[in-house]
Amino acid sequence: MSFNVLFTSAGRRVSLIRNFRAALDGLGLAGKLVTADLQTNAPAPFVADQRELVPRVSDPAYIDTLLEICRRHDIKLVVPLIDTELPILAPHREDFARAGVTLLVSSTDVNRICFDKRQTARFFRSIGVDTPAIIDPASILSGADARYPYLLKPAAGSSSVGVTKINDARELAFFLEYVSDPIVQEFIRGEEYTLDILVDFAGKVRSVVPRLRIETRAGEVSKGLTVKNRAIIEAGRRVAESLPGALGCVTVQCFLTPEGRIVFIEINPRFGGGFPLAAAAGADFPRWIIEMMLGRYCERPIDAWQDDLAMLRYDEGIFVEGSLIR
Repeated sequence: MSFNVLFTSAGRRVSLIRNFRAALDGLGLAGKLVTADLQTNAPAPFVADQRELVPRVSDPAYIDTLLEICRRHDIKLVVPLIDTELPILAPHREDFARAGVTLLVSSTDVNRICFDKRQTARFFRSIGVDTPAIIDPASILSGADARYPYLLKPAAGSSSVGVTKINDARELAFFLEYVSDPIVQEFIRGEEYTLDILVDFAGKVRSVVPRLRIETRAGEVSKGLTVKNRAIIEAGRRVAESLPGALGCVTVQCFLTPEGRIVFIEINPRFGGGFPLAAAAGADFPRWIIEMMLGRYCERPIDAWQDDLAMLRYDEGIFVEGSLIR
């Protein structure tokens, strides 16, 4: 049996593609790994078996182009990898299913919750988990009891773009004009965690891996550490299972404050950039997803992965002929 996988907007996700190759090899499955990307010089396609160029995710032809690629390569599973394509793909899960393809995308409702930080905060509050308060900036600027610092971010941002610590009224007034559609939140101090959460096809959480974010670069973790904190694991399970139609890898961010508060701040319903740490710790989401699709999945504890494993990232080059990227 050949189990072919398509990765959309593959970009820099070299490690994840290699994780899927290891999963197929470990299961004894033949399979072709195909990437779809807008850019000719994205590195990840060069570690796949085949690469396809596609239009922008906002192009009206994007969905039909992906479906044609799926038919041509006999794709069984599509794994999207950037935020902006998720709400575009979500309404088309049935279109892919009719072509015999599993689209690993959470529901439209989940993407609506996750794409807008205001909706995310409402969701957290609705299920009774702690989240930073959203504060009216006018009341901060006009009030004598303002308590700086605050955190300002774009409501629909990603990859930490536009996220700014606000130290005084002058900075607040400036960034309110500079950042598109900003929200202002309570500033939370503490250890920041990213949770890699695997949700099966019935909406049940199968694994939660909290990763302490030791150092980040351009919004992506460069140094991290797996931590078996039972309270964070249980809180992450509750968040993911409360989402109306979560599927696959869901990445959730939270803080653990010195007082012991677990404060959730963000949800991204896709594989996170730091997932290779969870995979190295034994949380083999690529293998488990394929097993689920094939009816081979075995029950495992939610914390069936290695505690206290550190990831220290560095840059590595992929070298190809220049004609391939022009």
